[in-house]
Amino acid sequence: MRITIACPEALRDDANQLAMVLGYGPSDAETYVALNWQDAGGNLYACASLTVSDTFTTAAQSGLQRPAWDVDNIIDMAGANRAQAALVFSLTPVTAMPDKLTACAGDDALATLAAMGLTQVEVVDVGVDV
Repeated sequence: MRITIACPEALRDDANQLAMVLGYGPSDAETYVALNWQDAGGNLYACASLTVSDTFTTAAQSGLQRPAWDVDNIIDMAGANRAQAALVFSLTPVTAMPDKLTACAGDDALATLAAMGLTQVEVVDVGVDV
């Protein structure tokens, strides 16, 4: 399944901590970088789209554990937990919200972002586009 995630500017640091917990290593701290999407209210979002297993969505919504690779405790687990608490997951697109980490299933990332009420804008930060 493909999920597309809209991360509001205010949650970016915490969401990157969650990305490391659910991901493969320190490079996942750069999942949400470019603030190149906005909602009708002008709120900025960094977005990511990825193919995940069914177990990923369960893990993202279950109790978080520090991954074995994080032997130096680089992950801010409190931040990861804050991001998880703000997580909204839907099998269909829902409107992105400036206080929620919104994850929606859908095969077409750009169509999913549009259905979430987001439009692409000029890149505010450096990073990788969706």
